[in-house]
Amino acid sequence: MTDLWSLPDFDGHEAVHFVTDKASGLRAIIAMHSTHLGPAAGGSRFWHYADNADALTDALRLSRGMSFKNAMAGLPLGGGKAVILADEARTKTPAMLTAFGRAVEGLGGRYVTAEDVGINVADMQAVRRETRHVAGLPVAEGAVGGDPGPHTSYGVFLGLKAAVRRALGKDSVSGLHIALQGAGSVASGVARRAAAEGARLTIADVDQAKAANLAAEVGGTLGDPATILSIEADVVSPNALGAVLDDQSIVALNSPIVAGGANNQLARPEHGAALMARGILYAPDYVINAGGIINVSTEYLQDGDAEVVRRRIEGIPGRLDAIWSESESSGRDPATVADAMARKLIGRG
Repeated sequence: MTDLWSLPDFDGHEAVHFVTDKASGLRAIIAMHSTHLGPAAGGSRFWHYADNADALTDALRLSRGMSFKNAMAGLPLGGGKAVILADEARTKTPAMLTAFGRAVEGLGGRYVTAEDVGINVADMQAVRRETRHVAGLPVAEGAVGGDPGPHTSYGVFLGLKAAVRRALGKDSVSGLHIALQGAGSVASGVARRAAAEGARLTIADVDQAKAANLAAEVGGTLGDPATILSIEADVVSPNALGAVLDDQSIVALNSPIVAGGANNQLARPEHGAALMARGILYAPDYVINAGGIINVSTEYLQDGDAEVVRRRIEGIPGRLDAIWSESESSGRDPATVADAMARKLIGRG
């Protein structure tokens, strides 16, 4: 039997809760990595895992990423994440969501949830029936809160432009070729902003119809999901699931920049150094994709308005520049530098 404390992705997590509700069919894992800066905050992912061990790995990695993300974004929040284990049919019911809400409420405010992959604003309303420790709820137009996707995509686009300035010396993406992996909410927002600025886009997603629709909307080209990371481009932007940068994909990269919104892009920590060894500038994922949590945390903490959210998101390029400058001066890769900065902020330096 595998010991939880010996798992490669267990990183001194404060608590890992396994949740079961037989009546609704709910099975979930809530992982809280750190509450050093405040309640552990992070979204809930609804996903079908081929193996239960994969769900635990996801929860452990994502919750640690949220600790680092929230700390680096300057938020008074710790890091947590929930994964709700879906069946093959992706059956999701109101009873399942309210049962999950009861589980969150039972943690007494130590964990605050919101949307993630497979969960939408309407789902959060169902969760909210059982707990107040939830963000990302429907709001009036222009108000703080709601779908975090557009805020995440805004931050990713600003971070991508910062990488372009750093690596290519250009203030605009006009005329540049961007390869987008993913066609969901975040990728769509990045694509629209990049196209409006004159970028040339190649877009790929496992859902080819979704990718084709987005490509048609922004005047882009439909790419192959199997090769999107290796096509020749000025920027490769991963905006789907994680662990896409591994031994094989890094060798095949044909771009000077990797900057995207997917969580946990590096399959293993040493892959940050592998990118640097190839001369590829990497934007650490939990720094560039913090726009969504900035928005929902401002909603939950009630400490600002839409203008405050915008200003906070616009701080992302500066944080990336600080990481890249430290990387250049120290010789350490940007991912390692960011991890060290984040660990210090959560009292684990």
